[in-house]
Amino acid sequence: MAVLIRSKTPADLSERDVTNEKHYWHRRDFIKIAGASAALVGSGLIGCENGGESAQASAEPPAAVTGLTKSPLSTAEDQTDYADATSYNNFYEFGTDKSDPARYAHSLVTDPWTIEIGGAVNKPGKIALEDLLAQHSLEERIYRLRCVEAWSMVIPWIGIPLASVLPRFEPTGNAKYVAFKTLHDPKQMPGQNRRALQWPYREGLRMDEAMHPLTILATGMYGREMPNQNGAPLRLVVPWKYGFKSIKSIVSIDLVANQPDTSWNMQAAREYGFYSNVNPEVDHPRWSQAKERRIGEFRRRKTLPFNGYGEQVASLYSGMDLKKHF
Repeated sequence: MAVLIRSKTPADLSERDVTNEKHYWHRRDFIKIAGASAALVGSGLIGCENGGESAQASAEPPAAVTGLTKSPLSTAEDQTDYADATSYNNFYEFGTDKSDPARYAHSLVTDPWTIEIGGAVNKPGKIALEDLLAQHSLEERIYRLRCVEAWSMVIPWIGIPLASVLPRFEPTGNAKYVAFKTLHDPKQMPGQNRRALQWPYREGLRMDEAMHPLTILATGMYGREMPNQNGAPLRLVVPWKYGFKSIKSIVSIDLVANQPDTSWNMQAAREYGFYSNVNPEVDHPRWSQAKERRIGEFRRRKTLPFNGYGEQVASLYSGMDLKKHF
């Protein structure tokens, strides 16, 4: 129930493995997201590993998003280095090596981008991302949050709370869970030509998890628009869960009555549970999760229950056996 299967350990990472920031930007002309529709949130990425040389080293970084202010939910911890966060991650749609997303994600066209919202709602339909964002002129906030795998990061994201999105589509009484899907297009996402997972990538949350203020739809990071390799143009961020729950490049959101299938649970149910809450007392069958390694550090630290957000989210699981419902 930890990070995705990997061939190396975080201990193998050295400074020379981290390529300069400019070598990792493969991007289209991103949708110009107004600062008034954004909240800056920090969390961990899906699992990460060593960097690699970019296919388009001369590409410019994404545009800046201005007018953001800090949230009281932010941690005071130092954030992860920008180059590490954008070059050291899993995105199996572009390959299973940790350098593959930064190498190949430039093939993804993210403008225009449409999200289909359906299921147990009174107002289903498709909506362009820019129109969705335009409906959410929220107070600007910066959240610097943390997330854990076998390693961990602290990353500031730009996004909108999912809790402000779903009510606009009028969920019915049958809406108990929220199911998400990633774009399925092997021409743009060459990793989907392999059977690493059952495509498209799927994830899900219970309705109360989805409506928690720490759950966001992220559209950028580090004060910039989202790079392709990190899930452009729209990804989920759930900071108290393991990173693979934070599905990337979302094209559909369905509200459903029953617990939805999720990709890693479908792949290996004994190793990856539906809830995937950070729980140091539940080991992955092949490694301990009692400690984590912060990217950029060589020492290991204790993994905190719910990644340190127990005060905010533990009540969601009151009465549940979290070793059984892992």
